[in-house]
Amino acid sequence: MTQHPTQSPQFFLTAPSPCPYVEGQFERKVFTHLVGDKAPEMNDLLTQGGFRRSQNIAYRPACESCRACVSVRILAGEFRATRNMRRVMHRNADLIGDMHDAEPSTEQYSLFRTYLDARHRKGGMSDMTVLDYAMMVEDTHVDTKVIEYRKRGPDSFITGRGHGELIAVALTDRMADGLSMVYSYFHPQFEDRSLGTFMIIDHIQRARAAGLPHVYLGYWVNGSRKMNYKVRFQPQEHLGPKGWERFSGA
Repeated sequence: MTQHPTQSPQFFLTAPSPCPYVEGQFERKVFTHLVGDKAPEMNDLLTQGGFRRSQNIAYRPACESCRACVSVRILAGEFRATRNMRRVMHRNADLIGDMHDAEPSTEQYSLFRTYLDARHRKGGMSDMTVLDYAMMVEDTHVDTKVIEYRKRGPDSFITGRGHGELIAVALTDRMADGLSMVYSYFHPQFEDRSLGTFMIIDHIQRARAAGLPHVYLGYWVNGSRKMNYKVRFQPQEHLGPKGWERFSGA
């Protein structure tokens, strides 16, 4: 009998582990591998279904007794910046983001380590080596980009690049219906610039310019201080039992 290779991904379930967001809860994840020619198409479908990508793995929560993690995407075409967000954009008007293929650099890793040591010293990524970082960036079978943010140079209007010190970095997947922010980090010395907010607004502007309707922010957990910033970008949709539904506020 002839055997045909399966076109459907295989899904696996992790063992329970302590939840980093909800005290006393244990998290489990369902995951699959994103490899081969069909990886970009599969990443689109899975992201639209609430999955996130990490290297060549797509995963989503599959906790037995908790549904706190909610997938969030911004409606880029309808987004209107608040007064505070406009101040953030004005404060960072001297920055420019250079988007290029997902290639790691020692400069990126140096900034990454500075960010982790200042903001996430006890987090799950705190012991990542330069090789771990390189894998995070380049181990991808989808259309992944790195955006490096620097101060504008005298020829930025020609080259599209900034110059000087690397201030912030975003690792981003381009999909058929939007941009998915996989991971971003910035220099803690410039905390007064609100670079996290700035990068999200920059992604919204990039999605809008490309005619893409969504910017995916990953998971929001109601009541988690770490996640509160995500619901500030309106309008947005949350993925629930009935599919993607408009969400107006926490």
